[in-house]
Amino acid sequence: MSKNVTQLHRRQFLKTSLSASAVFAAPMIIPSSALGLDGAVPPSERVVVGGIGIGNRGTYDLGCFLEQKDVQFVAVCDIKEKQRIAIKKRADDHNKNENCATYRDFRELLDRKDIDAVLIATGPNWHCTAAMQAARAGKDMYCEKPCTKNIAQSVILKDTIRRTGRVFQAGTQRRNLPHFAFACELARTGKLGKLKKVYAHPAGMQAMMSGWLIPETEPNAEVVDWNMYLGPAAWRPFNAKLLDGFNFEKGGGLVGGGVLEWGSHCVDLCQWAVNDVPAPIEYDPPKDGELVARYADGVELIFREKGWIPLGSCPVRFEGETGWVETGDSGKLVLSSPTLLAGRTVAEIAEYPATFHVRDFLDCVKTRSQPKGNAEAACNAHIACHAANIALHLGRQVKLDPKTNEFINDEQANRLRSEALREPWRL
Repeated sequence: MSKNVTQLHRRQFLKTSLSASAVFAAPMIIPSSALGLDGAVPPSERVVVGGIGIGNRGTYDLGCFLEQKDVQFVAVCDIKEKQRIAIKKRADDHNKNENCATYRDFRELLDRKDIDAVLIATGPNWHCTAAMQAARAGKDMYCEKPCTKNIAQSVILKDTIRRTGRVFQAGTQRRNLPHFAFACELARTGKLGKLKKVYAHPAGMQAMMSGWLIPETEPNAEVVDWNMYLGPAAWRPFNAKLLDGFNFEKGGGLVGGGVLEWGSHCVDLCQWAVNDVPAPIEYDPPKDGELVARYADGVELIFREKGWIPLGSCPVRFEGETGWVETGDSGKLVLSSPTLLAGRTVAEIAEYPATFHVRDFLDCVKTRSQPKGNAEAACNAHIACHAANIALHLGRQVKLDPKTNEFINDEQANRLRSEALREPWRL
């Protein structure tokens, strides 16, 4: 080795050594949050979350997520510029930084490798399509309901979630409230005797076909992306009224009405009461204010508007051979006999907070276990609602094959099992 080379290496060595000494001499400051001190959750234990379609309901859901110390909310996608700005500000204020990213196309959000889970709170037109895309992108998801627009979507969604192994929580938050859970437990465990009837409140029994509103000037896509808002639904001209409130359907097809909206909550609880078996197999049209469906074992699922004990919204009632229970969003229970409590005290949580449901979801994301509102349970309840809505629309009985989820010898009903999706969207 030459002298010059040796001297050069020595100079480099000394320079490097001095630089290293300077580094080691300086104090190393690590934020307590990075170490999990002061009640903070270390990064390795956090669930990184993005939001898709964070409007009225989504804003409430987001609040439930932000309450959890192990949530890091990093991105929002919305077709409305005003909403993107508002949610970014809320997230940045909460996180005390300016790092929340905004997107107009949810596929860009799903492409991010750092995001573990997504909150899907778009209008129902988008729920299933967005959830399918999220599952294929390897994301877990909390998806508001109704999760599907028809029976075919329900079947595909639960099969996809099962195949991809993603954690899916439908926004049926009453499954994580103690009074509803206790009522369902009484029914499932035989405390009411052999179960005979389960009752759901549909909050309106009418089947409608979606239509067009008067065309208005379509805004710039950066302000409101109308094309993305419609997504898989059939095209129709812009009308600002379609952007406000809760819109079931933006394209052609059968609209769910109350049977699918509140029904997907109440029927979900009835499904839980019957041990989450497949949907009923027979559906009669309404008679005397009641729409009756029957499970394979003869238990009746009854949609009814009136005759409820005043226990708040979303009431359910379960009747067995020896007892009954009724409850609702007041948090109170009414029982055929006080002995059904068996000395237990059931917490009364009024209204229907989603905090417990969100916590259940996050815990399952970490443990890879099934949440209370998992895809199998949610989609079976949705199938029951869709089938009841078809009987309501046709005005006659329909019979469903529980293995294929197709109507038996009924071409007219089977045409209502699905609908075409607008290009380029696929399930």
